[in-house]
Amino acid sequence: MVEYYYKAKWGHADEFITLFKKNHYPVLKKEIELGRILEVHGTQPRLHGTEDGRWDYRITIVFKNASIANDSFDSSGIIKQLYPDQETYKKEEQRRFEILEGHWDLPIKEVDLAGK
Repeated sequence: MVEYYYKAKWGHADEFITLFKKNHYPVLKKEIELGRILEVHGTQPRLHGTEDGRWDYRITIVFKNASIANDSFDSSGIIKQLYPDQETYKKEEQRRFEILEGHWDLPIKEVDLAGK
């Protein structure tokens, strides 16, 4: 399981998630169809925190296993299939990352609180 945190520049969080839903989420859904990913969840905070700890969106991906989470899967075939207008796709993806102030990935694991 990996949590991906995104911190957009002030005033650009809506633009970021719109581009994410348009250009990246469909690729993740294809990976679910391929069996590489089991689940994808999106979360955003209801209230704000301190600026240094602020994030706008957390995307949690549950991979089939650790090997798949760490392999060097090439999604370019999926991207070309989903987005035949590669010029527009590349411009929008560039914009999605231009409006970010921060992005970090945090691999996590469940903790069995009831077990010993």
